[in-house]
Amino acid sequence: MVVFADGNDAPTPERDALTDLPPSAKLVFKVLEYDSPLTQAELRERTRLSKRTTRHGLSLLKDAGLIEERVYIPDARKRIYEPRVVD
Repeated sequence: MVVFADGNDAPTPERDALTDLPPSAKLVFKVLEYDSPLTQAELRERTRLSKRTTRHGLSLLKDAGLIEERVYIPDARKRIYEPRVVD
């Protein structure tokens, strides 16, 4: 079971999508939930996952609509990631 930063574990479509993802993607999401926004390098440092695993986790989370990707203003070659805000 995944417990979210807000302490709520009630099922929602977003949370249902997260339960089907691999553990590495869940770890990336949890780190983003607590410490966002982060670049891919910052995520790798905090999760200790490889580049490929981090990139794959981010891709799965983006495809599931769970995170947002934006341009990192100090270096436009990089992106920053954060959990999608659900209204």
